[in-house]
Amino acid sequence: MNSKVSVVIRNKNQASALEFLLKNLTGRYADDLDEVIVIDNLSTDNSGEIVKKYNCKLVSISNFSYGGSANLAAESARNDIVVVFSAHAYPVSNDFFKQIMLKFQGNTNLAGLRCLHGSNDYRNYINNISAKTDPNRSGLIFCGSVFNRKVWEKHRFKDDITTFEDKEWTLRVLAAGYDIAFSPSIFSYEIKRSRRQDFFRFKNEIIGGYQLWHTDHSLITVLKALIGSLLHSFKNGILDVYFIFLRFIFMMGFIFNKPKKF
Repeated sequence: MNSKVSVVIRNKNQASALEFLLKNLTGRYADDLDEVIVIDNLSTDNSGEIVKKYNCKLVSISNFSYGGSANLAAESARNDIVVVFSAHAYPVSNDFFKQIMLKFQGNTNLAGLRCLHGSNDYRNYINNISAKTDPNRSGLIFCGSVFNRKVWEKHRFKDDITTFEDKEWTLRVLAAGYDIAFSPSIFSYEIKRSRRQDFFRFKNEIIGGYQLWHTDHSLITVLKALIGSLLHSFKNGILDVYFIFLRFIFMMGFIFNKPKKF
């Protein structure tokens, strides 16, 4: 495989986050990257102008699916090492891409790498828990992950899976005898979802969990979840009101009995 890196970014209406990511990539990591590609899902903001500003390649996708966009990422890249980001994430460690290159140079059987951004990643990485043992938390997650395009040529991503296209691919390439490992490359994942977006994600994960992990739900478990959620919301609401009044009482005391200045 060649030793150059392609970065592919999935984006929809995240112009501000996208600009920060592209500034980061083209500034701090210019010597490590051969190309940066943005796969844009019909954004109506100025994402396209930002891509041009940083002289990156823009690829449009109209009928978005997670697996389909992953295949388009592979088709659009000209290098064997493909790093996938979402616009709301960005690499942090200075050696982010150098560590990725070292991993591929040290293992010719490598299908992909998972980089580090959260407590689950750090725990499994530090405890040396492999993707074969825990394909969910040690397998690919398609933001801050890397895949080998030569392996993809034999094992394309599934277009028809609702979500977890990264985990399904992980299981399939592991079964085919390839390796998936961690890279000590650290990135940040920043996103604030609306309630509607959270619900959309919830629906996809329920369907994807059933398709991939065969996680089923009964009427009893659904009712228990409803009651538990309502009780949790009620408890949190009471606590919120309680601490609002505590803050108010403290501020009133502060106004009438301020401490000595230094």
